[in-house]
Amino acid sequence: MFNKILIANRGEIACRVIKTARKMGIQTVAIYSDADKQALHVQMADDAVHIGPPPANQSYIVIDKVMEAIKSSGAQAVHPGYGFLSENAKFAEALDAAGVAFIGPPKGAIEAMGDKITSKKIAQEADVSTVPGYMGLIEDADEAVKISGEIGYPVMIKASAGGGGKGMRIAWNDEEAREGFQSSKNEAANSFGDDRIFIEKFVTQPRHIEIQVLCDSHGNGIYLGERECSIQRRNQKVVEEAPSPFLDQATRKAMGEQAVALAQAVDYASAGTVEFIVDGDKNFYFLEMNTRLQVEHPVTELITGVDLVEQMIRVANGEKLTITQEDVTLTGWAIENRLYAEDPYRGFLPSIGRLTRYRPPMEVAAGPLLENDRWQGEAPTGPAAVRNDTGVYEGGEISMYYDPMIAKLCTWAPTRAEAIEAMRVALDSFEVEGIGHNLPFLSAVMDHPKFVSGDMTTAFIAEEYPDGFEGVELPEAELMRIAAACSAMHRVAEIRRARVSGRMDNHERKVGADWNVRLQGQSCDVVIDADQEGSTVRFEGGTELRVSGDWTPGDQLAEMTVANMPLVLKVGKISGGFRIRTRGADLKVHVRTPRQAELARKMPEKLPPDTTKMLLCPMPGLVVKMDVAVGDEVQDGQALCTIEAMKMENILRAERKGVVSKINASAGDSLAVDDVIMEFE
Repeated sequence: MFNKILIANRGEIACRVIKTARKMGIQTVAIYSDADKQALHVQMADDAVHIGPPPANQSYIVIDKVMEAIKSSGAQAVHPGYGFLSENAKFAEALDAAGVAFIGPPKGAIEAMGDKITSKKIAQEADVSTVPGYMGLIEDADEAVKISGEIGYPVMIKASAGGGGKGMRIAWNDEEAREGFQSSKNEAANSFGDDRIFIEKFVTQPRHIEIQVLCDSHGNGIYLGERECSIQRRNQKVVEEAPSPFLDQATRKAMGEQAVALAQAVDYASAGTVEFIVDGDKNFYFLEMNTRLQVEHPVTELITGVDLVEQMIRVANGEKLTITQEDVTLTGWAIENRLYAEDPYRGFLPSIGRLTRYRPPMEVAAGPLLENDRWQGEAPTGPAAVRNDTGVYEGGEISMYYDPMIAKLCTWAPTRAEAIEAMRVALDSFEVEGIGHNLPFLSAVMDHPKFVSGDMTTAFIAEEYPDGFEGVELPEAELMRIAAACSAMHRVAEIRRARVSGRMDNHERKVGADWNVRLQGQSCDVVIDADQEGSTVRFEGGTELRVSGDWTPGDQLAEMTVANMPLVLKVGKISGGFRIRTRGADLKVHVRTPRQAELARKMPEKLPPDTTKMLLCPMPGLVVKMDVAVGDEVQDGQALCTIEAMKMENILRAERKGVVSKINASAGDSLAVDDVIMEFE
């Protein structure tokens, strides 16, 4: 076995690999850029090598610099993680030439599966079901229209070297096929330096379901079930689960066997993923093969008990698989939510900055795998598991140079319903402050009827949130539970305030039982009957809710039980009550005495400032260029300036016609959220 491996990556995946290597007794070497000097993966590794400036194209993806780090550290093998150099055949070739093991598939498999046209031809030859389409080179738009008509609309026009949704268009008629061909060709050339285009049938009501395969260099190959990855935003996965709530055993077996056949057709040896599109009738079609470890691999580990990173290391060391297909058992249900540094209330724009508070839920060991130990014997039952794969820490910084992922929160339970409920509680318990993040959106998805039913397609987010995410309106029953908890918490805080030392004689303050609670535009009167075990909160109308829990004034997390069900609240103090965040909702909850409530109703409503004549910065970022000057008349939709954040350039446009009266920023300036960039007459 290897004595030392280098991880050619950063963030949570580097930390994930280090955990398994440590369990196996293998020393690890991290690499880091200037921006990652204090990163968690650097702290966790046994050794670390600096490789350059923050931009990835000057550090993490420069093969020569990584090779120098390997040589100086004496590493015998390299795990590439995902992204960066993980599917780069030239990197695999350089390692081979240097006599260093690549903890991944052979160079030939990477090349064959890295090209969509080539991979589809290989899939067809291996009798893998493929989407009807035309795999040859398409010369011009006229030929594209002709081919599209022969396949039958709708069709998908795709870049051969594409990825991440780039170079991809859907066409429903000849005109869209003509326009889409040229747009995809241009986008592919700009993004990948390869403008080859192919066309295939667009599958309606599609689900994105992928099969995890594991092969060794001795001809053995197995599949470890599937992952449902249909909850996507702009072709990027957000929520994954295993198994899929849609597949039956026969379809799972057919997909798995075809996935292994494809892997063995290219002499694959490592962990890999074969992605399929599945229609509403359970017809499945090969999409692509990812020749690396997937981001969502933890859900497969949780239901199978197989440590995929360990298996990759052992295969790279020349060992045979010790697991046969008969050994693979899918136990329980696992769900993964990707926590991103992006603000759902601002169109999911990236958010950067320091994590002033980062408190993930406590990890709970249950299910087949949490601490990378393969379970033995009977299938586990009982409490849910919670697993959090992360590469950040409280006080650390989310950089503008890399992927905005903060963590991958996973839950496992014996049933899907229990796994979803465990995820709801875990999301509510996850404290993140200092940056914008998508926790509220993830909570909303976990409660959405379509997701709960398992009846979703890849269009879920586009269809259910067409105007973006604007928060959650909680149902009345949930509001009553929150009102009951907050009234009981407020009473506890009032009792503490009433007992403050240094009071005047004969001025004892008594805390009453009658309160008014206002939240989400609703108001209700309650009476609290407290005892040593908790409180009974009676609402007008006769409803009674029993409240108990562990909360002390000043705590930012309240773990309560209301009406015999758990209720986890993130708690902030505001005048006369609390800021409460739970289940995707962000609420101001005011708890007042009846007299205070009466007076509050007479107060005028404070209106937000008028910013209609200002351009505000929607995210922290760097001004790349200004497209207008003072005195310019701008039209609706006209580009005003460009802001760079998280490796992406964002063009800010005028929302209406106007004249620029003042500009407060210039190219090169760093801006915070809501900084005023320019003003209009």
